[in-house]
Amino acid sequence: MPPPRRRGTALRHRLAELRGPDVPAKALDARALAALAANPGCRRRAILDGAGVDKARLAGALGSPSGFGQSQFAFMRGNAFEAKVKADGGAELLRLARERLDPGAEPPAAASVPELSATGPEGRTARTALALREATEAGGWTLLDHPMLALDVAGSPAFLEPDAVVVHPDGRWTVVEIKSFPMLDGSADPAKVGAAARQAAVYVLALEQVAARLDPPPRVGHRILLVCPKDFSNLPTASAVDIRKQRAVTARQLDRLTRIEDIADALPEGVCFSPALPEAELTAAVEAVPATYAPECLSACELAFHCRDRSRTAGAVTTLGRPVRAELGGLTTVGDVLAAARGESGDPRDPAVAALRRAARLRAEALSGAAERAAACH
Repeated sequence: MPPPRRRGTALRHRLAELRGPDVPAKALDARALAALAANPGCRRRAILDGAGVDKARLAGALGSPSGFGQSQFAFMRGNAFEAKVKADGGAELLRLARERLDPGAEPPAAASVPELSATGPEGRTARTALALREATEAGGWTLLDHPMLALDVAGSPAFLEPDAVVVHPDGRWTVVEIKSFPMLDGSADPAKVGAAARQAAVYVLALEQVAARLDPPPRVGHRILLVCPKDFSNLPTASAVDIRKQRAVTARQLDRLTRIEDIADALPEGVCFSPALPEAELTAAVEAVPATYAPECLSACELAFHCRDRSRTAGAVTTLGRPVRAELGGLTTVGDVLAAARGESGDPRDPAVAALRRAARLRAEALSGAAERAAACH
């Protein structure tokens, strides 16, 4: 049994206690942040991600294994394609960056690829910031391979590692996303491009924080470079993707997140999310944090199956989707909705209640008419 969480300890120590004894933290990446920003009302995901809990292991321990994630084959294929794109000092990547984003600039013949290794994520973040400043001052093409950026999320730092960042001769910074899905005849799957844009928006926000500390602040490009295999080959091609909309939405949603420290303070004493705990105790710990389930969670969160089962058991209307939930106002369960439709509860002046009762009358009239027509036929 883990020791009870003590009030007043440092946030990092409290989050370590929530993970469990000797459980390493799982890094919060841009994909997780983009998913978190898409559902800012989910305190459960916020505290689990903030504490570095491995949600896939947690889901397995709860008896609801996750089907979310990338296959090992896709992971290996992606790594191989990224290595090909960055070969020879990133010559092909920089050529694509100039061609798609900066055709008037000088060719990237003598581009710089600075060394970014350092001790720990804080050291790598500082080294990346220094390399960005030096590259901006130098005024040439520079490729930062897997830089480390930091972004404050609900009062807790998240360390992010984009595929690459390109510094243009004019000092502009561009995020590069390298994906293994194909670009057919110059276009790719819109859903996958949208996911890549949301992920890149997180990197852009982190880059903007680095730029804001420089004088004058460099410009962070609102277009990212999306690099994918061309058609059915392994040859790289690229497209410039405008992410201004995704950046604005992500920034707004991250600002809405409840501070992780506030969520942690509201938890009962002794709560721990260690997968080593008995299933009943672990379930109680997870249920101590409110969740905001929606069907979209199935493609973005490892705990989605667990939360969906709980939501269905409770009869929550969120299982029907956010648009339906928004239309129903204060009616939060399917039972409330049916009772309001039958006239058993609810304020008739409530637009949602009035609409439900009208729909129930129309349904009854339609069924009655169908029954009369069926009887007449016999």
